[in-house]
Formats: sequence, structure tokens, C-alpha cells
Amino acid sequence: MIIEKGGVTSPSGFSAAGVACGIKKNGKKDLAVVCSDIPATAAGVFTTNVVKGHSLQVTMDHIKCGTARAVVVNSGNANACVGEQGQKDALEITALAARLLGCKQQEVLVNSTGVIGMKLDMQAVRSGIENAVAKLSHDGGHEAEEAIMTTDLVPKEIAVQIELGGKKAVIAGMSKGSGMIHPNMATMIGIITTDASISKELLQKALKEITGHTFNRISVDGDTSVCDMVVALANGKAENEEIKTENSDYLAFKDALNTVCTYLARLVAKDGEGATKLIEVNVKGAPSAETAYKIACAVAKSPLVKTAFFGEDANWGRVITAAGYSGASFDPDKVDIYISGLATCRNGVALAFDEAEAKKLLKEKEIDITIDLKSGDFSDRMWTCDFSYDYVKINGSYRS
Repeated sequence: MIIEKGGVTSPSGFSAAGVACGIKKNGKKDLAVVCSDIPATAAGVFTTNVVKGHSLQVTMDHIKCGTARAVVVNSGNANACVGEQGQKDALEITALAARLLGCKQQEVLVNSTGVIGMKLDMQAVRSGIENAVAKLSHDGGHEAEEAIMTTDLVPKEIAVQIELGGKKAVIAGMSKGSGMIHPNMATMIGIITTDASISKELLQKALKEITGHTFNRISVDGDTSVCDMVVALANGKAENEEIKTENSDYLAFKDALNTVCTYLARLVAKDGEGATKLIEVNVKGAPSAETAYKIACAVAKSPLVKTAFFGEDANWGRVITAAGYSGASFDPDKVDIYISGLATCRNGVALAFDEAEAKKLLKEKEIDITIDLKSGDFSDRMWTCDFSYDYVKINGSYRS
């Protein structure tokens, strides 16, 4: 497996574009189109929030046909909670893109991200789609990534090259996400492209399984959005023998997809709104998978844990407290806690540790919290970030 510099247009047969059409007040790019030259096998995972954006609902319906030619995403406006007009607008987007691309309307997937409760400026959107389709290029992946960003500060894109049955194949992806990030799937918008040939059933299985321990293991603020999805398009242009069984090619494909999703998920957590540090929460020695998950999740979204780490304070008491209210059953008298390898608690009791060393470790941009329950063989992991002053500033004036 070779990690390449690139993004969604790195696999054969994909083009993309990103344009500014006026949805965002700041004049930045706000509409992206990612397109396969031919119909591609399509799979997707979607937010479990009961409230779902209108664009997302259309995609959840269209993806049932099993193939897709394009994904259209606008940023700056979520097209959510605006009534029947939101559904009509989402369908108009897919119809216009389909006409311009010469494909079926059901082969266009769509999503919107941004402010909830505002109707789309469809005059701007129509113009944006026309311009983006006209600009589609095999070099347009990065501009498409820029166009789906909202409060993101860092673009998130990657490409991985693998060999399948003697044929070179590429799996690539781009994502956006910085705030309103928390499981359950999805916690952001992600588009995965590949020129590998794989059945819809196995593409869906691989995507669902891998998002479960990558995109579904990130938390910025404990909020799950209404527009979130990760979709994957596989157009078969690598000309490998179609992957129909869980053979060695399937395992290689899954491994590469895991690399792509892990990279993007970590970047989402690291780029959390106002974040200064990436924090990995590891729970091990748990009596069950549920116990490990509940504790990792509670620690990752604890405001007191996150603010302590922003302040570079090795306050492990907040970690064990979050574990205690997580709803998981465990013996607190067995718990060991480590902060970036430094032992701070053993058997539920404070250890005398070097505060200066702890301060030094907490100045790093990436921090690890390990919680050892010493009660079993199960483990889990979450990526999160610290809470800084800027998080409140960003979200206190998001609509303005």
C-alpha cells in the first residue's frame, strides 16, 4: 500500500470542481461536484439523528438504486428544517446536475452543510452547479474539498494505491467537519472514490464496518448533525476482477479503505473548532465491548476533561469521574490511568507524579489518555480535541 498526495480525483475516471456561487457571505467556495466518468457502484452511511436535512433524505433515497455518477455538495446552508421547499430544492439540484452530466436523476447524490433553517438561494445554486460541471477536471479534487468546508481550517484529503489481482487501484477520499461532531454515523460529510471493482454488497459492508471504528469514533463537542454522511463510489476502472467474496483482494481493499478513513477521521478531530490538541482516548482491559465504548465516549466528550487538557492540567480526576458517570459497570478500585504514558492513577488511587513532566507532555499537539480497567480483554478508542476559548467564540456567533 502506497499513500499518495492527492484526493478524490486520484482514482481513474473521476473529476471534480469547486466554485463560489454566493451561498457563503465571505465569497469563499461553496459548491462542489465530484463525478465519475461512468456509473459507479455506490454505498453510504448516514446520520442516526431523527432530524435529517432535505438533501440528505434525497441521497438516502437515490442511493438505493445502487449506482451513482456524481455527488453535489453545497456549504454555507444545511437545507434542513425548511419544509417542502427544501425537498423540492434538493430534487431540483439532482435533476439539473443529471441533465448537465447526461445521467439519470437517481444517479446524482446531494448534500448540504451549514446553517439550519434557512432556505437555499436556488438562483446561486443553479449557477454554481452549471459552473462546477463546466469546470470538472481530473485536477479539481482540492477545489472540491475547499468548497465543502465550513468552519474547517484544514483541508482533509488522501489517496492510497494498492494492488488488486495484479492491477493497480486507488482509494481516495475527502471530508469536512470541525464542529457538531459526535457519533452516530455519520459525524461529518465524507466522499470516498475508488477505481476498484467491487460488488455493492461488499462495498457497503466494508464502508459500514470501517466507519464504525473511524468516523464513528470521533467527537468534538458531543453534537450529532442532521446532514451527515459518508458515501463511497467505485467505478471499476482499475479493471481488477470484481471483488464478490471476502477474499485476499477484499481484505486488501478494506485495509486501504481503513487507512483512508482513519486519516480523515483523525483530521476532523484534530481540526475541531478552536482546537489546539488532538486527544486519543484508549480504554483497555474492559469486561465488554459496550463498557469500553461507553467509557471512551464519556471521557471524549467531557467538557471538564477537554478544558483541563487545553489548560495543560493533568487532572486525571476528571477522567475517572467521566468514566464513572458513563453508564458502564466497572470496579473503580482496579483502574489505572496514564496521560501520554505518564502514570497518574493506580488501582483508583492518586499517584505522586512529576507535575513538570506532565505539563511538558500536555504541551504536545497530540495527547493520549489510557484507561486500564484490568477486568477483561475488550478495548475501544475515541479521538477528540480540547475545548479552547475560541470554541465559544466560533459557536456564539455561527449564524452571523
